[in-house]
Amino acid sequence: MRTAMIFMAIAATSSLMSAPLLAAPAQRPKSSLQRISVQVEGSGPDIILIPGLASSRNVWADLALKLRQSHRLHLVQIAGFAGAPAVLDEEGKVAAPAAEAVAEYIRTQRIEAPAIIGHSLGGEVALMLGARHPDQVGPLMVVDALPFYTLLMNPSATSETAAPHAAAMRDSLLSASPEQAAAMQHAAIARLVKTEAVRDDLAAAGISSDRKTVSDAVYELMVTDLRPELSRIRVPVEVVYAYDALYGVPASAIDAMYRQAYATKPDIHFTRVDGSFHFVMLDQPERFASIVMEFLDE
Repeated sequence: MRTAMIFMAIAATSSLMSAPLLAAPAQRPKSSLQRISVQVEGSGPDIILIPGLASSRNVWADLALKLRQSHRLHLVQIAGFAGAPAVLDEEGKVAAPAAEAVAEYIRTQRIEAPAIIGHSLGGEVALMLGARHPDQVGPLMVVDALPFYTLLMNPSATSETAAPHAAAMRDSLLSASPEQAAAMQHAAIARLVKTEAVRDDLAAAGISSDRKTVSDAVYELMVTDLRPELSRIRVPVEVVYAYDALYGVPASAIDAMYRQAYATKPDIHFTRVDGSFHFVMLDQPERFASIVMEFLDE
């Protein structure tokens, strides 16, 4: 199991090395809302969808086609990812400021208890919203994300023990040459999504992401342990996660890892999606859509 988890973590982080060495200077935010942009589609009950690391809101395109007939969708784009202008954060954080920006968006738009669906880093943002703004959100769906990502490499890790490796990973991402970055990108995308037809778009999103934003996000994810905060979440949580035989471990081992990671959260449900890599919504779109619809109907 340890080998498989290390493989997954390497795949997830190495995919970020596609960001260009040179990028437009980041701007200091005048408002937390500058850390995100939101595209609104459809009408009905509100759903906020948050993509993951170095991803664009387009990862939700297939799901959005199905949901916007009956729901109002708020498709988030995080600053610095997939060509969106970067925003300077003095503390070098991405997920936490994004969570605050989504909370401010919910307040300013007067949205009442929206459902939140987040993938990867977006799942981390969803957990932060639930724990830190429990009165503002409806049910949460976390897609292929853990409350502490370093558990993938070391089940006994702490934020403190993770920091040196996280710093080394951040520095490596910042210093990679364009040639190294391109090679790592193509290798990693093949491990993150099984569906070949979507790989070019995912690679393009990574290539157009701001390198410092991505590097800061990797460090933040690796040292942020949200497990102590999970009990503050008052709404139901659905955790959807991928499994494939190529992981090289029994599905039961992956099941156990997720349940242990979220053990401090009551009122939680787990759904495993077989035959999928990290981008569940792209590898198993019909299965994922049915899970989402059931989640929204509860």
